[in-house]
Amino acid sequence: MKIAKTKIFLIIGVAQILISCASSKPEETSPIKIKNKNADFFGFPEKENLNDKDLKAHATKNNSDFKIYMHEQDSFWKNLTKKFRINRQVDREEVQAHVKWYKRNPRHVERVARRAKPYLRYIVQELEKNGLPLELALLPVIESAFDPFAYSHGRASGLWQFIPSTGRLYGLKIDWWYDGRRDIRESTRAAIRYLERLNKLFDGNWLLAIAAYNAGEGNILKSIKRSKIKRERVTFWQLKVLSETSSYVPRLLAISEVISNPNEYGISLPDIPDEPYWEAVDTARQIDLNTAARLAEISQEELYSLNPGFNQWATHPDGPYELLLPREKVRVFKKNLGELKADQHVYWQRHKVKKGETLSGIAESYNSTVKQIKAVNGLRTTLIREQQSLLIPSPAKGVSYTMTRESRLTKKQTLLTAMSKAKPISYIVRDGDSLWKIAKEHGVKIKDLARANGLGLTSLIRAGDKLKIYAANNKPEASYRDGRVKIREIRYTVRNGESLSLIANRFNLTVRKILHWNSTFRNKKYIQPGDVLVLKVNVVNLIN
Repeated sequence: MKIAKTKIFLIIGVAQILISCASSKPEETSPIKIKNKNADFFGFPEKENLNDKDLKAHATKNNSDFKIYMHEQDSFWKNLTKKFRINRQVDREEVQAHVKWYKRNPRHVERVARRAKPYLRYIVQELEKNGLPLELALLPVIESAFDPFAYSHGRASGLWQFIPSTGRLYGLKIDWWYDGRRDIRESTRAAIRYLERLNKLFDGNWLLAIAAYNAGEGNILKSIKRSKIKRERVTFWQLKVLSETSSYVPRLLAISEVISNPNEYGISLPDIPDEPYWEAVDTARQIDLNTAARLAEISQEELYSLNPGFNQWATHPDGPYELLLPREKVRVFKKNLGELKADQHVYWQRHKVKKGETLSGIAESYNSTVKQIKAVNGLRTTLIREQQSLLIPSPAKGVSYTMTRESRLTKKQTLLTAMSKAKPISYIVRDGDSLWKIAKEHGVKIKDLARANGLGLTSLIRAGDKLKIYAANNKPEASYRDGRVKIREIRYTVRNGESLSLIANRFNLTVRKILHWNSTFRNKKYIQPGDVLVLKVNVVNLIN
């Protein structure tokens, strides 16, 4: 018996070494590759395309470690899928199309499942705690491919792809230091609150609730009204919805089917142990994230992958003061943290104010914020004087912070530059510019321009902002046309906090055009909530 056990352990060890040596391909949804000593974070090397008849051979030949752990693998995945309760309707053509895609692309499913490993057990537990269908644990497969750093051109971010307004509505904190949309625990709780509300709104119809999570409840309610079917009798399949939503619901049903029957579809799912992957540790105060990684004896990449809500080089000065760490690293972290002096949690620099300097300029140069500098130095206003000495928290000198928001954007732009046929244009935003205008002038798609600069289509840009433009050739074209144009006149009611420039950005228009269509506003200094504007917008691709 002992000899048999020894052989099994040797086989496991060899399998893990082989897997850890495998090369990896960055996931399609993100240029950021999360490094981790755990082999399940890495993808298998891409080889030839597999035919359906080769899928089962692929599952056993290339994934021997999964074969050894099959009984353990089954314990998590089978326990999960046997509690599924939404009718998957796999005979429907819409669902079958996506089932076939997953079957043709087993590596994609396996890659996303491995990426989900640190997060999935927690999500399932929270859903069970709140009595929601466990199929919803797979929504991040559709939303973000379980990439916590995923960011869409529509400004949606994190595993659950919240846009800023919806995130704040459901209690997520978003500022320079921290983005709760990417925080694993906070965003999951917010998504559950949102899904619970949608389910109640649609009288327990989960397919309508899921559709509304993607399209917004307003759009689904309008679709129901247009269908002229009684709300209590309408089904998702009877509605004419946004084109993205028409495939969103079938994709969730399809991935639920594939995860429920992996052997049938030639897919090997990674083992997920029957214990939490991480543990929350209280740091008591703000801490430099490179220091935290060093104390835990892990890489910055691994630390940020469990704590993706942090935008900068340190945790938020106002909290939360918790970090998620791999469970096996908690003890050494606590030991090392206990030996760290209070003034070593973050690094500090002395700055003597020079003539003409402003607090905002100083904050920017030290990668800090006005609010924090004011708090640290007991300043009530932003007024500072020449020769005044300021104490400023800042990143450690000589340390490369590879996973801050700025660093991730730099990595993305470096990759785009390497792939581009021409050198990118460095563009400084001028007064009156909008993303639409800049994209048109340089002959690029607005989505590509926004994505290359870590922006959403409705993100505000200001004079002086710097953008990278990756044009096919560096000669501005006379115009940019999508090829399909359908202009519709709409009446838009101004909401709180909106300006003409913000509305122009949102609809790919210019302020000048809006004023041309709304001449009564030309002499007004401001627009007010409740004002109604006539807009002429291109509605192509909005409705399927």
